[in-house]
Amino acid sequence: MARIAYLECTKCGASISAEHPQTTCPKDGGVLYARYDLDALRRSFPASALAGRTPSMWRYAEVMPEAEPVSLGEGFTPMLASKEFPNVYIKDEGLNPTGSFKARGLSAAVTMAKAYGLKKLAIPSAGNAASALAAYAAKADIEAHIFMPKDVPVANRVECESYGAKVTLVNGLISECARLVAERKEKEGWFDVSTLKEPFRVEGKKTMGYEVAEQLGWQLPQGIIYPTGGGVGLIGMWKAFDEMEKLGWIGSERPQMVAVQSSGCAPIPKAWDEGKASAEFWPNASTLAAGLRVPKAYGDYLILDILNKSGGVALAVTDGEIMDALRHWAQVEGIFAAPEGAAALAAYHKLHDSLFFESDDTVVLFNTGSGLKYLDVIDRPSGSAQAEQPASRQIGGIIGPY
Repeated sequence: MARIAYLECTKCGASISAEHPQTTCPKDGGVLYARYDLDALRRSFPASALAGRTPSMWRYAEVMPEAEPVSLGEGFTPMLASKEFPNVYIKDEGLNPTGSFKARGLSAAVTMAKAYGLKKLAIPSAGNAASALAAYAAKADIEAHIFMPKDVPVANRVECESYGAKVTLVNGLISECARLVAERKEKEGWFDVSTLKEPFRVEGKKTMGYEVAEQLGWQLPQGIIYPTGGGVGLIGMWKAFDEMEKLGWIGSERPQMVAVQSSGCAPIPKAWDEGKASAEFWPNASTLAAGLRVPKAYGDYLILDILNKSGGVALAVTDGEIMDALRHWAQVEGIFAAPEGAAALAAYHKLHDSLFFESDDTVVLFNTGSGLKYLDVIDRPSGSAQAEQPASRQIGGIIGPY
């Protein structure tokens, strides 16, 4: 595994030591990226070295932090060819441990927490990140303190309690959960593993980018459609593409990156349409896709920059379109997707119809989780009113600095 050369701030470019646990840049609160000596790795780590390795995200050990993995077998999920669209692939992250892509990021974060000797971790979560932290913390013998909106899918709450995590249900959105973690973490001795508040969830999520390239024979697709709440997966994949180019595995080509959100909580599409470099807090956020109910992503400036550089786009789809896509995928492709994942299919329909993507463009759609985690949401009678959403405070964002 790779020794981290340094941590780099994505705002000011400052280099920070990785010898001790770090959160965000002390100068400006910027997200930190782990950096490695890729020039040296280019000489010793060809893509051919991956042949025969265990099919998990840790097959890319040379570009992961140097530590003993806390693993439940996450990663290397199937890339399924769509039956309906000849050049579309579905990356099914619902087959990860705990049923979602969150397993990748939390495996890496807990791995480093254990390596640093941390004993108590805390997280605000819309659901699936909480489940993943609870599982990996149990594996690592670390305390997990979880703050979730009280109306999260039942499976997430039951999972967390079953893994032995200490769960607090909050009458509010993920932003309110984040406020509570921020207020209490110093007194309680918790290390905050919130979205983009530590460097290693990005490292786990970036392996999706490595897998897309490897599973497509080291040819990147024309487009990637990614359901975006906090956006760590989109950010991580973009980092992976940069690393792979430096390793000599791919060229300078990049997919057009697409961020899809729900119209009931669409701060990224709104900022995109207005040409802004960061997003505003979305008031009264409401969507049945719990993972997309993020009023303001901490890494919004990174997401919007990636969309810009890739020639991509941000767009919103309605809850009705999401549920139609969920049922369509199940009936046509045999994939029981999470609502967030189904949003990717709804977005593809719109982008295909508008000719943003043409029929011969290779496009990867990410299903970020299993529909089995959302039975109480999916089983709601058609046309029934959505459950009343918890109160939301106009505060600094998903995990904003306080």
